[in-house]
Amino acid sequence: MRFGTWFPRYWDASASSCIGGKRGMEVRNMYNAKVRNVIRYVFPAIFSNVCFFLFTIVDAIFVGRGVGTNALGAINLVSPVIMAVGAVNMLISIGGVSIYAVRVGQGDIEGANHVFRHGMVFQLCASFVFTLAGTLFVERICALLGANETFHQLAVEYLFWYSLFIIPSALSIGLQNYCRNDDAPGLVSMVVIVTTVCNIFGDWFLIYPMAMGTKGAAIATGISQTIGLLIILVRFARKRGNLRFGKTKLNAGLFRDIIVHGLPEGISQLATPVMTLCMNFVLIQRIGDLGVNAFSVISYIASFSMAAFFGASEGLQPLFGQSYGAKNEKDLKFYFKAGLSISAAGSAVITILAILLGKQICGLFGADATTTEYVAAALPQFAVGFIITAVNVMISAYLYSTERSALSTSISILRSLIINSAVILILPHMFGNGAIWFSLLVYEAIVLVIAAILLRRSERNGIQFQ
Repeated sequence: MRFGTWFPRYWDASASSCIGGKRGMEVRNMYNAKVRNVIRYVFPAIFSNVCFFLFTIVDAIFVGRGVGTNALGAINLVSPVIMAVGAVNMLISIGGVSIYAVRVGQGDIEGANHVFRHGMVFQLCASFVFTLAGTLFVERICALLGANETFHQLAVEYLFWYSLFIIPSALSIGLQNYCRNDDAPGLVSMVVIVTTVCNIFGDWFLIYPMAMGTKGAAIATGISQTIGLLIILVRFARKRGNLRFGKTKLNAGLFRDIIVHGLPEGISQLATPVMTLCMNFVLIQRIGDLGVNAFSVISYIASFSMAAFFGASEGLQPLFGQSYGAKNEKDLKFYFKAGLSISAAGSAVITILAILLGKQICGLFGADATTTEYVAAALPQFAVGFIITAVNVMISAYLYSTERSALSTSISILRSLIINSAVILILPHMFGNGAIWFSLLVYEAIVLVIAAILLRRSERNGIQFQ
Protein backbone atom coordinates (compact mmCIF):
# COMPACT_ATOMS: atom_id res chain seq x y z
CA MET A 1 0.00 0.00 0.00
CA ARG A 2 1.27 3.48 -0.89
CA PHE A 3 1.97 5.74 2.06
CA GLY A 4 -0.16 8.48 0.44
CA THR A 5 -3.33 6.37 0.57
CA TRP A 6 -3.43 6.72 4.36
CA PHE A 7 -4.05 10.44 4.07
CA PRO A 8 -6.59 12.77 2.42
CA ARG A 9 -5.96 13.48 -1.24
CA TYR A 10 -4.41 16.88 -0.63
CA TRP A 11 -1.53 15.25 1.22
CA ASP A 12 -0.61 13.13 -1.82
CA ALA A 13 2.07 15.64 -2.78
CA SER A 14 4.06 15.08 0.40
CA ALA A 15 3.62 11.36 0.07
CA SER A 16 4.82 11.43 -3.51
CA SER A 17 8.00 13.10 -2.43
CA CYS A 18 8.90 9.95 -0.51
CA ILE A 19 9.46 8.21 -3.87
CA GLY A 20 12.67 10.16 -4.28
CA GLY A 21 14.41 11.44 -7.37
CA LYS A 22 13.90 14.59 -9.37
CA ARG A 23 10.13 14.15 -9.71
CA GLY A 24 9.77 13.65 -5.97
CA MET A 25 11.76 16.82 -5.30
CA GLU A 26 9.58 18.81 -7.71
CA VAL A 27 6.36 17.57 -6.12
CA ARG A 28 7.67 18.32 -2.64
CA ASN A 29 8.69 21.84 -3.67
CA MET A 30 5.23 22.44 -5.16
CA TYR A 31 3.59 21.21 -1.97
CA ASN A 32 5.83 23.38 0.20
CA ALA A 33 5.06 26.38 -2.00
CA LYS A 34 1.33 25.89 -1.45
CA VAL A 35 1.81 25.59 2.30
CA ARG A 36 3.85 28.81 2.27
CA ASN A 37 1.06 30.50 0.30
CA VAL A 38 -1.46 29.49 2.93
CA ILE A 39 0.75 30.79 5.72
CA ARG A 40 1.61 33.98 3.83
CA TYR A 41 -1.98 34.90 2.98
CA VAL A 42 -4.21 33.36 5.64
CA PHE A 43 -2.50 34.20 8.90
CA PRO A 44 -1.86 37.87 8.07
CA ALA A 45 -5.52 38.13 6.99
CA ILE A 46 -6.72 36.60 10.26
CA PHE A 47 -4.39 38.91 12.17
CA SER A 48 -5.58 41.94 10.20
CA ASN A 49 -9.26 41.14 10.72
CA VAL A 50 -8.79 40.50 14.41
CA CYS A 51 -6.86 43.74 14.81
CA PHE A 52 -9.55 45.59 12.84
CA PHE A 53 -12.16 44.17 15.18
CA LEU A 54 -10.09 45.46 18.09
CA PHE A 55 -11.21 48.93 16.97
CA THR A 56 -14.68 48.02 18.18
CA ILE A 57 -13.69 45.93 21.17
CA VAL A 58 -11.22 48.54 22.45
CA ASP A 59 -13.99 51.12 22.15
CA ALA A 60 -16.19 48.83 24.23
CA ILE A 61 -13.52 48.22 26.88
CA PHE A 62 -12.80 51.91 27.35
CA VAL A 63 -16.49 52.83 27.23
CA GLY A 64 -17.48 50.09 29.66
CA ARG A 65 -14.78 51.00 32.16
CA GLY A 66 -14.65 54.76 31.56
CA VAL A 67 -18.31 55.60 30.98
CA GLY A 68 -20.38 52.70 32.35
CA THR A 69 -22.31 49.52 31.59
CA ASN A 70 -25.24 51.44 30.09
CA ALA A 71 -22.90 53.09 27.58
CA LEU A 72 -21.68 49.62 26.60
CA GLY A 73 -25.29 48.55 26.10
CA ALA A 74 -25.92 51.65 23.98
CA ILE A 75 -23.08 50.77 21.60
CA ASN A 76 -24.42 47.22 21.38
CA LEU A 77 -27.84 48.56 20.37
CA VAL A 78 -26.41 50.56 17.43
CA SER A 79 -23.98 47.81 16.43
CA PRO A 80 -26.41 46.27 13.88
CA VAL A 81 -26.22 49.51 11.85
CA ILE A 82 -22.43 49.61 12.09
CA MET A 83 -22.21 45.96 11.08
CA ALA A 84 -24.65 46.52 8.22
CA VAL A 85 -22.46 49.33 6.89
CA GLY A 86 -19.48 47.00 7.16
CA ALA A 87 -21.42 44.27 5.35
CA VAL A 88 -22.14 46.54 2.38
CA ASN A 89 -18.51 47.68 2.30
CA MET A 90 -17.39 44.04 2.28
CA LEU A 91 -19.96 43.18 -0.41
CA ILE A 92 -18.45 45.79 -2.73
CA SER A 93 -14.87 45.04 -1.75
CA ILE A 94 -15.03 41.24 -1.90
CA GLY A 95 -17.13 41.37 -5.07
CA GLY A 96 -14.43 43.42 -6.73
CA VAL A 97 -11.43 41.46 -5.51
CA SER A 98 -13.07 38.13 -6.43
CA ILE A 99 -13.24 39.22 -10.08
CA TYR A 100 -9.81 40.89 -9.77
CA ALA A 101 -8.17 37.65 -8.55
CA VAL A 102 -9.63 35.56 -11.37
CA ARG A 103 -8.39 38.05 -13.98
CA VAL A 104 -4.93 38.07 -12.40
CA GLY A 105 -4.96 34.26 -12.58
CA GLN A 106 -5.78 34.60 -16.28
CA GLY A 107 -2.89 37.06 -16.77
CA ASP A 108 -5.22 39.99 -17.58
CA ILE A 109 -3.64 42.77 -15.47
CA GLU A 110 -5.31 45.62 -17.37
CA GLY A 111 -8.71 43.98 -16.95
CA ALA A 112 -7.97 43.48 -13.25
CA ASN A 113 -7.23 47.22 -12.85
CA HIS A 114 -10.46 48.03 -14.66
CA VAL A 115 -12.30 46.05 -11.96
CA PHE A 116 -10.31 47.77 -9.20
CA ARG A 117 -11.28 51.26 -10.38
CA HIS A 118 -14.95 50.34 -10.63
CA GLY A 119 -14.83 48.82 -7.17
CA MET A 120 -13.38 51.93 -5.56
CA VAL A 121 -15.88 54.25 -7.28
CA PHE A 122 -18.68 52.01 -6.03
CA GLN A 123 -17.24 52.01 -2.50
CA LEU A 124 -16.97 55.80 -2.43
CA CYS A 125 -20.58 56.32 -3.55
CA ALA A 126 -22.03 53.81 -1.08
CA SER A 127 -20.10 55.20 1.88
CA PHE A 128 -21.24 58.75 1.01
CA VAL A 129 -24.88 57.61 1.21
CA PHE A 130 -24.26 55.95 4.59
CA THR A 131 -22.60 59.09 5.92
CA LEU A 132 -25.63 61.19 5.03
CA ALA A 133 -28.06 58.70 6.56
CA GLY A 134 -26.07 58.27 9.76
CA THR A 135 -25.74 62.00 10.41
CA LEU A 136 -29.11 63.34 9.23
CA PHE A 137 -31.37 60.59 10.63
CA VAL A 138 -29.41 59.44 13.68
CA GLU A 139 -32.21 60.10 16.22
CA ARG A 140 -34.75 58.12 14.23
CA ILE A 141 -32.33 55.24 13.59
CA CYS A 142 -31.54 54.86 17.29
CA ALA A 143 -35.24 54.90 18.17
CA LEU A 144 -35.93 52.16 15.60
CA LEU A 145 -33.14 50.07 17.12
CA GLY A 146 -34.98 50.06 20.45
CA ALA A 147 -32.82 52.53 22.39
CA ASN A 148 -34.97 53.53 25.36
CA GLU A 149 -34.34 56.43 27.74
CA THR A 150 -31.49 54.54 29.39
CA PHE A 151 -29.51 54.18 26.16
CA HIS A 152 -30.84 56.77 23.67
CA GLN A 153 -28.51 59.75 24.05
CA LEU A 154 -25.43 57.59 24.47
CA ALA A 155 -26.32 55.68 21.30
CA VAL A 156 -27.01 58.86 19.30
CA GLU A 157 -23.62 60.38 20.15
CA TYR A 158 -21.71 57.26 19.14
CA LEU A 159 -23.57 56.66 15.86
CA PHE A 160 -23.41 60.30 14.72
CA TRP A 161 -19.66 60.63 15.12
CA TYR A 162 -19.02 57.15 13.73
CA SER A 163 -20.97 58.11 10.60
CA LEU A 164 -18.78 61.15 9.95
CA PHE A 165 -15.81 58.85 9.28
CA ILE A 166 -17.54 56.16 7.18
CA ILE A 167 -15.94 57.33 3.89
CA PRO A 168 -12.25 57.06 4.92
CA SER A 169 -13.00 53.85 6.79
CA ALA A 170 -14.66 52.25 3.74
CA LEU A 171 -11.89 53.31 1.36
CA SER A 172 -9.24 51.99 3.73
CA ILE A 173 -10.96 48.59 3.97
CA GLY A 174 -11.39 48.37 0.21
CA LEU A 175 -7.78 49.25 -0.57
CA GLN A 176 -6.52 46.76 2.01
CA ASN A 177 -8.44 43.93 0.33
CA TYR A 178 -7.12 44.85 -3.11
CA CYS A 179 -3.55 45.16 -1.82
CA ARG A 180 -3.83 41.71 -0.24
CA ASN A 181 -4.72 40.39 -3.70
CA ASP A 182 -1.84 42.43 -5.18
CA ASP A 183 0.80 40.41 -3.32
CA ALA A 184 1.06 42.77 -0.35
CA PRO A 185 -0.44 40.97 2.69
CA GLY A 186 2.44 42.23 4.84
CA LEU A 187 1.62 45.87 4.10
CA VAL A 188 -2.00 45.29 5.06
CA SER A 189 -0.94 43.78 8.38
CA MET A 190 1.35 46.74 9.06
CA VAL A 191 -1.45 49.22 8.32
CA VAL A 192 -3.80 47.40 10.67
CA ILE A 193 -1.21 47.38 13.48
CA VAL A 194 -0.60 51.12 13.17
CA THR A 195 -4.28 51.99 13.09
CA THR A 196 -5.00 49.72 16.05
CA VAL A 197 -2.32 51.38 18.16
CA CYS A 198 -3.66 54.82 17.17
CA ASN A 199 -7.17 53.74 18.11
CA ILE A 200 -6.12 52.47 21.52
CA PHE A 201 -4.32 55.72 22.31
CA GLY A 202 -7.21 57.78 20.95
CA ASP A 203 -9.76 55.89 23.05
CA TRP A 204 -7.73 56.43 26.20
CA PHE A 205 -7.13 60.11 25.48
CA LEU A 206 -10.67 61.06 24.44
CA ILE A 207 -12.53 58.99 27.05
CA TYR A 208 -10.36 59.59 30.12
CA PRO A 209 -8.47 62.93 29.99
CA MET A 210 -10.98 64.57 27.62
CA ALA A 211 -14.09 62.89 29.15
CA MET A 212 -15.89 62.76 25.78
CA GLY A 213 -17.79 59.51 26.47
CA THR A 214 -19.18 57.44 23.59
CA LYS A 215 -18.52 60.33 21.20
CA GLY A 216 -14.82 60.14 21.99
CA ALA A 217 -14.72 56.41 21.23
CA ALA A 218 -16.28 56.96 17.79
CA ILE A 219 -13.92 59.84 16.96
CA ALA A 220 -10.87 57.80 17.97
CA THR A 221 -11.93 54.99 15.64
CA GLY A 222 -12.55 57.40 12.76
CA ILE A 223 -9.22 59.20 13.10
CA SER A 224 -7.25 55.95 13.29
CA GLN A 225 -8.97 54.61 10.16
CA THR A 226 -8.15 57.83 8.32
CA ILE A 227 -4.50 57.40 9.27
CA GLY A 228 -4.62 53.85 7.87
CA LEU A 229 -6.02 55.14 4.59
CA LEU A 230 -3.21 57.69 4.25
CA ILE A 231 -0.57 55.03 4.88
CA ILE A 232 -1.90 52.63 2.28
CA LEU A 233 -2.19 55.43 -0.30
CA VAL A 234 1.60 55.76 -0.13
CA ARG A 235 1.86 52.43 -1.99
CA PHE A 236 -0.13 53.90 -4.86
CA ALA A 237 1.84 57.13 -4.86
CA ARG A 238 5.03 55.08 -5.22
CA LYS A 239 3.41 52.89 -7.93
CA ARG A 240 4.19 49.60 -6.24
CA GLY A 241 2.51 46.42 -7.49
CA ASN A 242 -0.05 46.16 -10.30
CA LEU A 243 -2.84 48.31 -8.87
CA ARG A 244 -3.21 51.75 -10.44
CA PHE A 245 -5.71 54.57 -10.08
CA GLY A 246 -6.65 56.22 -13.35
CA LYS A 247 -9.36 57.07 -15.80
CA THR A 248 -11.69 54.29 -16.81
CA LYS A 249 -14.91 54.03 -18.77
CA LEU A 250 -17.62 53.08 -16.31
CA ASN A 251 -19.54 49.95 -17.17
CA ALA A 252 -22.93 49.26 -15.55
CA GLY A 253 -22.50 45.55 -16.26
CA LEU A 254 -19.30 45.43 -14.25
CA PHE A 255 -20.99 47.12 -11.28
CA ARG A 256 -23.66 44.42 -11.50
CA ASP A 257 -20.98 41.70 -11.58
CA ILE A 258 -19.33 43.18 -8.49
CA ILE A 259 -22.64 43.01 -6.64
CA VAL A 260 -23.30 39.44 -7.79
CA HIS A 261 -19.83 38.24 -6.74
CA GLY A 262 -19.88 40.15 -3.47
CA LEU A 263 -23.45 39.38 -2.47
CA PRO A 264 -22.64 36.09 -0.67
CA GLU A 265 -19.99 37.79 1.49
CA GLY A 266 -22.14 40.86 2.08
CA ILE A 267 -25.07 38.73 3.19
CA SER A 268 -22.76 36.59 5.35
CA GLN A 269 -21.52 39.76 7.04
CA LEU A 270 -25.17 40.58 7.81
CA ALA A 271 -25.47 37.41 9.91
CA THR A 272 -24.02 39.10 12.99
CA PRO A 273 -26.10 42.32 12.88
CA VAL A 274 -29.29 40.36 12.13
CA MET A 275 -28.49 38.00 14.99
CA THR A 276 -27.74 40.96 17.28
CA LEU A 277 -30.95 42.75 16.30
CA CYS A 278 -33.10 39.65 16.87
CA MET A 279 -31.32 38.75 20.09
CA ASN A 280 -31.74 42.27 21.46
CA PHE A 281 -35.43 42.22 20.56
CA VAL A 282 -36.04 38.90 22.32
CA LEU A 283 -33.89 39.82 25.31
CA ILE A 284 -35.64 43.16 25.83
CA GLN A 285 -39.03 41.46 25.67
CA ARG A 286 -38.27 38.41 27.79
CA ILE A 287 -35.37 39.26 30.11
CA GLY A 288 -34.90 43.06 30.18
CA ASP A 289 -31.87 45.34 30.58
CA LEU A 290 -29.81 42.57 32.20
CA GLY A 291 -30.13 40.43 29.09
CA VAL A 292 -29.15 43.33 26.82
CA ASN A 293 -26.09 44.19 28.91
CA ALA A 294 -25.03 40.53 29.11
CA PHE A 295 -25.40 40.07 25.37
CA SER A 296 -23.38 43.24 24.77
CA VAL A 297 -20.39 41.31 26.17
CA ILE A 298 -21.25 38.02 24.45
CA SER A 299 -21.79 39.75 21.11
CA TYR A 300 -18.28 41.22 21.26
CA ILE A 301 -16.89 37.72 21.79
CA ALA A 302 -18.98 36.48 18.87
CA SER A 303 -17.85 39.37 16.67
CA PHE A 304 -14.22 38.70 17.58
CA SER A 305 -14.70 35.08 16.53
CA MET A 306 -16.37 36.11 13.28
CA ALA A 307 -13.45 38.45 12.56
CA ALA A 308 -11.09 35.49 12.77
CA PHE A 309 -13.37 33.28 10.65
CA PHE A 310 -13.77 35.90 7.93
CA GLY A 311 -10.02 36.58 8.10
CA ALA A 312 -9.32 32.94 7.22
CA SER A 313 -11.78 33.01 4.32
CA GLU A 314 -10.55 36.38 3.02
CA GLY A 315 -6.95 35.17 3.20
CA LEU A 316 -7.76 32.15 1.06
CA GLN A 317 -9.92 34.13 -1.39
CA PRO A 318 -6.94 35.27 -3.54
CA LEU A 319 -5.65 31.69 -3.65
CA PHE A 320 -9.09 30.33 -4.56
CA GLY A 321 -9.59 32.97 -7.25
CA GLN A 322 -6.15 32.71 -8.83
CA SER A 323 -6.27 28.89 -8.86
CA TYR A 324 -9.71 29.00 -10.46
CA GLY A 325 -8.58 31.56 -13.04
CA ALA A 326 -5.64 29.30 -13.91
CA LYS A 327 -8.02 26.26 -14.03
CA ASN A 328 -5.87 24.43 -11.49
CA GLU A 329 -8.30 22.05 -9.75
CA LYS A 330 -5.62 20.32 -7.72
CA ASP A 331 -4.42 23.53 -6.06
CA LEU A 332 -7.99 24.69 -5.57
CA LYS A 333 -8.92 21.52 -3.68
CA PHE A 334 -5.76 21.76 -1.58
CA TYR A 335 -6.52 25.32 -0.50
CA PHE A 336 -10.15 24.51 0.27
CA LYS A 337 -9.31 21.56 2.49
CA ALA A 338 -6.56 23.54 4.18
CA GLY A 339 -9.09 26.31 4.82
CA LEU A 340 -11.57 23.90 6.41
CA SER A 341 -8.83 22.53 8.67
CA ILE A 342 -7.71 26.00 9.76
CA SER A 343 -11.31 27.09 10.38
CA ALA A 344 -12.20 24.06 12.47
CA ALA A 345 -9.03 24.11 14.56
CA GLY A 346 -9.00 27.88 15.09
CA SER A 347 -12.67 28.06 16.05
CA ALA A 348 -12.23 25.21 18.53
CA VAL A 349 -9.45 27.14 20.26
CA ILE A 350 -11.55 30.33 20.36
CA THR A 351 -14.52 28.42 21.80
CA ILE A 352 -12.46 26.86 24.58
CA LEU A 353 -10.84 30.19 25.50
CA ALA A 354 -14.19 31.99 25.52
CA ILE A 355 -15.67 29.45 27.90
CA LEU A 356 -12.65 29.39 30.22
CA LEU A 357 -12.13 33.16 30.31
CA GLY A 358 -15.73 34.39 30.37
CA LYS A 359 -15.52 36.18 33.72
CA GLN A 360 -12.17 37.75 32.92
CA ILE A 361 -13.58 39.06 29.63
CA CYS A 362 -16.47 40.63 31.53
CA GLY A 363 -13.92 42.32 33.76
CA LEU A 364 -12.25 43.89 30.72
CA PHE A 365 -15.55 45.51 29.77
CA GLY A 366 -16.23 46.73 33.30
CA ALA A 367 -19.41 44.63 33.62
CA ASP A 368 -21.02 44.63 37.05
CA ALA A 369 -21.24 41.50 39.20
CA THR A 370 -24.80 40.60 38.17
CA THR A 371 -24.01 40.89 34.46
CA THR A 372 -20.79 38.89 34.90
CA GLU A 373 -22.57 35.97 36.55
CA TYR A 374 -25.22 35.94 33.85
CA VAL A 375 -22.59 35.97 31.06
CA ALA A 376 -20.62 33.17 32.72
CA ALA A 377 -23.74 30.96 32.66
CA ALA A 378 -24.89 31.84 29.13
CA LEU A 379 -21.59 32.04 27.23
CA PRO A 380 -20.77 28.28 27.07
CA GLN A 381 -24.21 27.59 25.59
CA PHE A 382 -23.69 30.26 22.94
CA ALA A 383 -20.02 29.60 22.10
CA VAL A 384 -20.47 25.95 21.11
CA GLY A 385 -21.82 27.19 17.77
CA PHE A 386 -18.56 28.89 16.77
CA ILE A 387 -16.98 25.81 15.17
CA ILE A 388 -19.88 25.20 12.79
CA THR A 389 -20.00 28.93 12.00
CA ALA A 390 -16.35 28.91 10.89
CA VAL A 391 -16.89 25.99 8.53
CA ASN A 392 -19.97 27.64 6.98
CA VAL A 393 -18.04 30.87 6.36
CA MET A 394 -15.23 28.97 4.59
CA ILE A 395 -17.65 27.04 2.36
CA SER A 396 -19.30 30.31 1.33
CA ALA A 397 -15.94 31.90 0.46
CA TYR A 398 -14.91 28.87 -1.58
CA LEU A 399 -18.11 29.01 -3.63
CA TYR A 400 -18.14 32.74 -4.41
CA SER A 401 -14.43 32.66 -5.29
CA THR A 402 -15.05 29.93 -7.88
CA GLU A 403 -17.84 31.61 -9.87
CA ARG A 404 -20.66 29.90 -7.97
CA SER A 405 -22.11 33.10 -6.56
CA ALA A 406 -25.73 31.98 -6.96
CA LEU A 407 -25.14 28.90 -4.83
CA SER A 408 -23.12 30.83 -2.26
CA THR A 409 -25.75 33.58 -2.13
CA SER A 410 -28.52 31.05 -1.49
CA ILE A 411 -26.60 29.56 1.43
CA SER A 412 -25.79 33.03 2.80
CA ILE A 413 -29.43 34.15 2.63
CA LEU A 414 -30.55 31.07 4.53
CA ARG A 415 -27.82 31.47 7.12
CA SER A 416 -27.81 35.24 7.58
CA LEU A 417 -31.40 36.33 7.07
CA ILE A 418 -33.93 33.50 7.25
CA ILE A 419 -32.89 30.55 9.39
CA ASN A 420 -31.01 32.55 12.02
CA SER A 421 -33.81 35.05 12.69
CA ALA A 422 -36.46 32.30 12.69
CA VAL A 423 -34.55 30.17 15.18
CA ILE A 424 -33.79 33.11 17.51
CA LEU A 425 -37.42 34.25 17.55
CA ILE A 426 -39.02 30.80 17.82
CA LEU A 427 -36.66 28.82 20.07
CA PRO A 428 -37.44 30.67 23.37
CA HIS A 429 -41.18 30.26 22.78
CA MET A 430 -40.77 26.50 22.36
CA PHE A 431 -38.19 25.73 25.07
CA GLY A 432 -38.11 28.72 27.44
CA ASN A 433 -35.95 31.83 27.84
CA GLY A 434 -32.73 29.90 28.41
CA ALA A 435 -32.95 28.30 24.97
CA ILE A 436 -32.11 31.60 23.27
CA TRP A 437 -28.42 31.04 24.05
CA PHE A 438 -28.41 27.84 21.95
CA SER A 439 -29.71 29.71 18.89
CA LEU A 440 -26.30 30.04 17.18
CA LEU A 441 -25.59 26.31 17.43
CA VAL A 442 -29.02 25.33 16.13
CA TYR A 443 -29.21 27.56 13.07
CA GLU A 444 -25.58 27.10 12.01
CA ALA A 445 -26.00 23.29 12.20
CA ILE A 446 -29.08 23.46 9.97
CA VAL A 447 -27.21 25.60 7.44
CA LEU A 448 -24.17 23.29 7.45
CA VAL A 449 -26.31 20.30 6.47
CA ILE A 450 -27.86 22.26 3.59
CA ALA A 451 -24.48 23.66 2.45
CA ALA A 452 -22.82 20.23 2.48
CA ILE A 453 -25.59 18.76 0.33
CA LEU A 454 -25.48 21.62 -2.19
CA LEU A 455 -21.67 21.58 -2.40
CA ARG A 456 -21.61 17.83 -3.00
CA ARG A 457 -24.18 18.13 -5.77
CA SER A 458 -22.27 21.04 -7.34
CA GLU A 459 -19.04 19.00 -7.59
CA ARG A 460 -20.38 15.55 -8.35
CA ASN A 461 -18.81 15.86 -11.83
CA GLY A 462 -15.81 17.89 -10.70
CA ILE A 463 -15.31 21.66 -10.70
CA GLN A 464 -16.74 23.37 -13.77
CA PHE A 465 -14.37 26.13 -14.97
CA GLN A 466 -15.76 29.06 -16.95
